[in-house]
Formats: sequence, structure tokens, C-alpha cells
Amino acid sequence: MPKTTDRDLVDRARNGEKAAFGELVRRHQQRIHRLAVHMLRDRAEAEDVTQETFIRAFQALSRFDGRSEAYTWFYRITINLSLNRIRSRKTSRATHDTEDPRLDGLLTDKKPETSDPAGSAQRRELYLVLCQGIDQLSETLRTTLILVCIDGRSHEDVSSILGAPEGTIAWRIHEARRKLKEFLNARGFDPEGDGT
Repeated sequence: MPKTTDRDLVDRARNGEKAAFGELVRRHQQRIHRLAVHMLRDRAEAEDVTQETFIRAFQALSRFDGRSEAYTWFYRITINLSLNRIRSRKTSRATHDTEDPRLDGLLTDKKPETSDPAGSAQRRELYLVLCQGIDQLSETLRTTLILVCIDGRSHEDVSSILGAPEGTIAWRIHEARRKLKEFLNARGFDPEGDGT
């Protein structure tokens, strides 16, 4: 039996089958949450935005035209809600180095038996500086970079999510990487990774 597609689930949810929408949430909740964490840099806010994304999507089911995939629609809602939260923050908050939720999982050694405390400390320092560099990017560059480089979406997917041509997406990624390389160089890190 073939797996039910997202479009089938949307159609069933439109016809009043709440379990179908629940399946959509289960399929996409983890990625939506990860996107919100990277955009907001705050786990509690990301949880709120994730929940609000699916509430808004459920309330607007009748307006979903099906021209794009359901996940594209969820991503757009998440990005808009996240950007609205960022803009509405009264004061600019610096990322707390030891509390940055983006570092979860990145610093966990894949092979504990070959644990290298010095290497782990260097990686942690690099990731912290990289997160600071990402925070310095414009909303447009940061959002595009998160979708392509962190979430692993194709340029075609991101073009659909952000409503920009693929060439623009490619330029944004190039520009974000260039700025991050400059940011890392200025702080004594070698983005090329040759150790010199």
C-alpha cells in the first residue's frame, strides 16, 4: 500500500478528518521546530511558533490552494511568524553562548570512545563564532542560509518557500557564505579548514 501523500492528507483534513491533519503535524513538526529554533535562537519561542504554525495552517485549510506542497506552506508560516517575533522584540538580545539551542546535537561526539576534549572545545568555540556570524546576517540571507545549508532544502524548494527565483537563492547563499568566511577570518578561524 503506497504511503499517503501530504496532499491526500490535506484533502482529507479539509473534509473534516482531524486525524489526517494530525498526521501532517507528525510528519513535519520536527523540521518546523528546528527551523524556528535556528531563526529565533530561543527554544521556548520556537515551541510557541511551531504550535502557532500548525494552528494557523489548520484554521486556513480551506484557503490552501494546493499549488505548492504542504511543507512549503508550513515553512512560509513559520518563517513569517519567526520574523514577526524577531521584529517585535523590544530589545536586541545577544545569544547566550552556553545556552544557544542551535548547538544541541552539533557538539555531541559521534564516537565517544575517540573523545578528544581539546578537539571538542575547539569545535564548540568554532560553532559559537559561526552562530554569531549567522546572527550578523540580514534576515533575508540568514533565512535562506538556514533553509539551504542547515535544513538541507534544495534551491528549488527554497525558491518556492520564499517566493524568489532560484538564481536569487543561489546568490543569497553565495553572499551569506562570503560574509561568514570574512567573519570567521576576522576572528582567527580558517574557514577552509586547512589548520594553518
